[in-house]
Amino acid sequence: MSDPVPAIPAHDAIQTLYVEHHRWLLGFLRRRLGGSDHAADLAHDTFERIMGVDSQPILAQPRAYLTTVAKRLLFRHHRRGAIEAAYLDVLAARGEPCEPSVESRLIVVETLVELCRLVDGMDARTRGIFLLAQLEGLSYPDVAHRMGCSLDIVKKTMSKALQRCFSVMYA
Repeated sequence: MSDPVPAIPAHDAIQTLYVEHHRWLLGFLRRRLGGSDHAADLAHDTFERIMGVDSQPILAQPRAYLTTVAKRLLFRHHRRGAIEAAYLDVLAARGEPCEPSVESRLIVVETLVELCRLVDGMDARTRGIFLLAQLEGLSYPDVAHRMGCSLDIVKKTMSKALQRCFSVMYA
């Protein structure tokens, strides 16, 4: 029977991971972002994200683990950029000059990102009912007709969806 490998404290594991793989991660992110200045921010966010994680999965395959975390952050980064671009397109299409402050723009974009995440977390039927009622402004009977379900289902589904929205907003 072999002796168990002594556990490395999580802080030491993260420090070792950072020293041994930060430069590699930064290069990986720069290639994915086309040399963007955001690579350093995302590398930092990657290490920050894993600080509370048990060191075992990190030590087994560190670059694979870093790649997985970094790709998720890259996806969020690209999605946030797409949402911000769509928001700016809507503002530009309004016809009247409107240049929100940097603070207002940040708040609106963060709110839109959270709303998208919330809606994406809904199952397909709930998402369809919610979007028809909230974005297209259809009445519940019209939503029921369009979705091919009963009015009771629309009411119950909307109630659950709105409860989820409120719980996220006030969490």
